[in-house]
Amino acid sequence: MANPISKALILIALIFLLCCSNSHAAASSDVPFIVAHKKANLNRLKSGSETVSVTIDIYNQGSSTAYEVSLTDDSWPSDAFNVISGSTSKSWEKLDAGGILSHTFELEAKTKGVFSGAPALIKFRVPTKAALQEAFSTPILPLDVLADRPPEKKFEWAKRLLAKYGSLISVISIMVLFVYLVASPSKSGSKGSKKKR
Repeated sequence: MANPISKALILIALIFLLCCSNSHAAASSDVPFIVAHKKANLNRLKSGSETVSVTIDIYNQGSSTAYEVSLTDDSWPSDAFNVISGSTSKSWEKLDAGGILSHTFELEAKTKGVFSGAPALIKFRVPTKAALQEAFSTPILPLDVLADRPPEKKFEWAKRLLAKYGSLISVISIMVLFVYLVASPSKSGSKGSKKKR
């Protein structure tokens, strides 16, 4: 049987380890958690050229502020794209916990083909760590740049509208018809209500 002093020492050591591990877990959870979403949209111009509009949203889902936040998106080669508005990099002083930053830039496509963009790089500083931390955005879906698209046919917009809202239109039409039938006086009922002479 172990003596009471050794039991007490073991108990104190266990409590000390438990406290240390809890404080370490609490300290490690009190950091910024950066999540970034990158999206790109193709815009065909009347001149036949095409632009790519890129938006990167950066979210801080952690419990503390991220400082010296910088965004770099070098996935657009200069031989295939020209920057026509904005910049592919941006920096901010800080991003508070629960906050959102957004950056948009526009490119003009120079070459035809399928393009897959790599994730954007986000760097930020945490007060408890000396080195800059890194996070990556989501990649974009492949873009078919300057692809040959058939000209839009007449009433194509109506077909797309009907495909998108057809069920809603039919439900509303049925409801309107039902209300009309209930609210309008029936002719057979008005004839039957006349007294015979």
